Amino acid sequence: MIEIGNARLTIEDFLSVVRGRQSVSISADALEAMKASEHWVSAIMNDMRVGVDVPAIYSINTGFGSLAGRRAFDQVEDASELSRRLILSNASGVGRHLDEEVVRGSMLVRAASLTRGYSAVRQIVPETLLAMLDAGVFPAVPEYGSLGASGDLIPLAHLAIVMTRPAGEDVALDSGEAYLDGRLVDGITAMEAAGIERIVLGPKEGLALTNGTSFSAAQAALALADAENLLETAQITAAMSIEALAGFGDAFIPQIHEARGHAGQIEVAARIRELLAGSEFIDGSEERDPVRQPPQDAYSLRCTPQVLGPVKDTLKFVRGIVETEINAATDNPLIFPDLPPSRSLKAVSGGNFHAEYVGFASDFLSIAVTEIGSIAERRLFRLDDGTLNRGLPDMLIASEKVGMDCGYMLPQYLAAALVSDCKTLAHPDSVDSIPTCANQEDHVSMANNAGRHARQIVSNIENVIGIELLMAAQALELRLKAAGKGVDALSASSRAVLDLVRTHRSADGRLINHITEDTVLYPRVRAAVELVHSGAVVDAVRNINN
Repeated sequence: MIEIGNARLTIEDFLSVVRGRQSVSISADALEAMKASEHWVSAIMNDMRVGVDVPAIYSINTGFGSLAGRRAFDQVEDASELSRRLILSNASGVGRHLDEEVVRGSMLVRAASLTRGYSAVRQIVPETLLAMLDAGVFPAVPEYGSLGASGDLIPLAHLAIVMTRPAGEDVALDSGEAYLDGRLVDGITAMEAAGIERIVLGPKEGLALTNGTSFSAAQAALALADAENLLETAQITAAMSIEALAGFGDAFIPQIHEARGHAGQIEVAARIRELLAGSEFIDGSEERDPVRQPPQDAYSLRCTPQVLGPVKDTLKFVRGIVETEINAATDNPLIFPDLPPSRSLKAVSGGNFHAEYVGFASDFLSIAVTEIGSIAERRLFRLDDGTLNRGLPDMLIASEKVGMDCGYMLPQYLAAALVSDCKTLAHPDSVDSIPTCANQEDHVSMANNAGRHARQIVSNIENVIGIELLMAAQALELRLKAAGKGVDALSASSRAVLDLVRTHRSADGRLINHITEDTVLYPRVRAAVELVHSGAVVDAVRNINN
């Protein structure tokens, strides 16, 4: 069981809960730490209850946003209604519903944030979120609405409306929406099916649930996890393409990369050398002179370390930001009961809900991952072109009647379309800002948009690398045939991945075999992309020596 509140959540912990459906508990220390801020707010409510003149305290007895300075009520009972109305008014999103893993990730991040102890919520609030995770409650959350500042208000409200209820009559039409066995139902029905009580919120709890970077952070975390796997896979498919194109080894010898000094470049070059080890088709190495002249490949081959190296370093940087954010307290105000006695107001208004860090991280990731696809697409073009692929047949098909078969012509078109889409999507969202809330919220991060786009870019480039997996496998077999050699002439990693591809069934149930005439390709593409996304390609290489 994953425990939140003590040790920091890692991306691996996050994935084990979000995709692996591992259960989560709250540490005893965190439950204790939550009490101090909750008791401070409770004391304020007790003062109001006995008639003490309590000043306006943001989110506890005031309006929100530009209404922050106005005390909204004098009756303690209205605090719960204030929290409820905030959620009702904020649940106003549109668009397709977010994937279940995004919603699950957001629930986990919000629970982790609340257990930091600064949000003045009762333990029942994060416990309800974790119970929903454990039971598989899947609130329907529209993709559009968040500005990435003041938190992900609208998507979080669509989450909160399912788990909360008014103090009085509970109306199904006002309980939000959730998926139950694939059907869209109201929140009451979904929570009853899971056996979880919907909770009546107390003071500040409405804003604590809706004010934070949870959706932006969850999108970034999922994009990052898939991007890290994608980068590892792209190095493998790049090596397969280089081998199929009878590339030169000089570009990867360690001295070149150590002379520049960038860690990622050095690591990728070392990885490419490992992946090409034992191949009879690579000309030249650290120990052996190249035979052909000049010993230079096109940039899409020889500059692989110089392109994927910066991607590797960028993803490391992004991981640092994202792992910090999924453990952060991001609502407002935060309650610090241990402030000096000279300060009676322990509620401190700041801007931790501003998701610029996450926006930057998602934007950087988008740019980096687009480059994985951009250089891969150039390799695909080279594999297809009979004037560039060093003796392989045009479009990677040894057709009995030249011109009868298109072979792998169109998958390269598809890759070009996907990469072009990414070039648009990779425009940084974080440089945009549109003021809201009577100009109180006059600079926003657009981090949730950045996260959505990052996930789409990663998905696009998974498709590109899936195409390279198919085409490189075909090209390797054509290279072996042209040279009159068996599979032992290939590197060990290429043999392992080729075996994975050829023993795997496509989406239509047929084996992904070597094609000698045109056949329907989309089931093969889909299956290859799943091999990429699932990590099966990386596992195949990892298992060589196991």
